[in-house]
Amino acid sequence: MLGKIGWLLTLIVLSLRSFAQQKPQYSQYVLNNLLINPAVTGIENYIDVKAAYRSQWTGLDGAPTTHTLSLSAPIGNAFITGDAASMSPGTDNPYSPAYVQSYRSAPPHHGVGFTLVSDQLGYTQNTDINATYAWHLGVSSDLNVSFGVAAGLDNTTLNTSAITLQQADDNALNNLQSNSWSPDLGMGIWAYSANYYIGFSALQLLPRRLTLMTQNAQMLQDRHNANFFATAGVRFILSEDLALVPSALFKVMSNLPPAFDLNTKMVFDGRFWIGAAYRYRDAIGGQFRLNINSLVTLSYSYDYATSAFRTVSPSTHEIVIGLLLNNRKRLTCPRHSF
Repeated sequence: MLGKIGWLLTLIVLSLRSFAQQKPQYSQYVLNNLLINPAVTGIENYIDVKAAYRSQWTGLDGAPTTHTLSLSAPIGNAFITGDAASMSPGTDNPYSPAYVQSYRSAPPHHGVGFTLVSDQLGYTQNTDINATYAWHLGVSSDLNVSFGVAAGLDNTTLNTSAITLQQADDNALNNLQSNSWSPDLGMGIWAYSANYYIGFSALQLLPRRLTLMTQNAQMLQDRHNANFFATAGVRFILSEDLALVPSALFKVMSNLPPAFDLNTKMVFDGRFWIGAAYRYRDAIGGQFRLNINSLVTLSYSYDYATSAFRTVSPSTHEIVIGLLLNNRKRLTCPRHSF
């Protein structure tokens, strides 16, 4: 019996380890960098709300599913009422030559927000709830730098009711720690201009240990580790209504090999874009986004696994719905993030 219990605990810890060592994957991180860097909080002069659902390795029992909700709001009247990247007549499209030529850095301001990320894998569910804050400074006529922090709570839950044992009256799981809360902390820096951005962040900075124990005093432990992110993107204006935007994300996680994502998108008139993505030794994919109007945006991505999972479930789907609230200038496309 002890051998069976030990094997079950090992499976549980392997599932927990996926949460403990790394943040969830996001195919569309380029649409919501707030999830990986708190310094983008308040980067636009409207309240930016995004809700997303991601189903990884669709159809595979116990595969990861992720739900996210985020809100980012600016603070500072000069920015909220006066800035749309110094928009002037003829620069409604932020992917046009006129926009780049007239671009001015945003007035100094603050940003507040929050992120809610719920990630489920097998028997375990991890939920992060964080408040975010950023301070945006204009360091030159066309360059801003912002500094951000995220602080909140992390909850890990083990769904013991979903675990089926050979003997219904087996008490092996009775003393397992099935619900654990711990503080969470992250910070980041972000530099952005008319045609490029670059950011660095560190998340899960507070170590924590997860403990599983049976009534027979068997114990397995694992712990959270810090995650580090570096990302950058460039905007190339090809014509009045067409732009190319390549970007990259580099991730470093304790006790895991470094990983990176490469993305590129073609933007049409600032309202619609299609793109392609490559995740090293993991997946390739396609993406699209439609800015429906000054209130609603919709985007979708599809990933095809290139790892060993392609033989059992190659497909991953992700959908993001965005709301642009208090959008006084009725913008249909972000001005400072792209």
